[in-house]
Amino acid sequence: MPHPVDVHVGKRVRHRRWLVGMTQQQLAESVGIKFQQIQKYETGANRVSASRLWDIADALDVDVSFFFEGLETEEKSGESGSVPADLLGDKEALELVRSYYAIPENQRRRLFDLARVLSDVA
Repeated sequence: MPHPVDVHVGKRVRHRRWLVGMTQQQLAESVGIKFQQIQKYETGANRVSASRLWDIADALDVDVSFFFEGLETEEKSGESGSVPADLLGDKEALELVRSYYAIPENQRRRLFDLARVLSDVA
């Protein structure tokens, strides 16, 4: 059974790779491994070594700490409110985030305010 930290790190790898629009094959090529290994990292089936995580962070243009963000919160609460614990595994949620950041900033802020008002009503 995979360790929860390995699963979390794998989800964060998948999340970042997806947000930047990179395939598993592209990420694998940039770090010098086979795409099947990326699949195993993303599911938590294989543990990512420190040096490999460093290379992945470089390829995805994030700090290594990115892969551990939210780990304490996830362990303590499991879920926060009505937000699923596996939000990073939800393709619809990730697509929404990607689309959100494609909107010009001034319009994005207005959309954010609208969403906040609508969620307060519900």
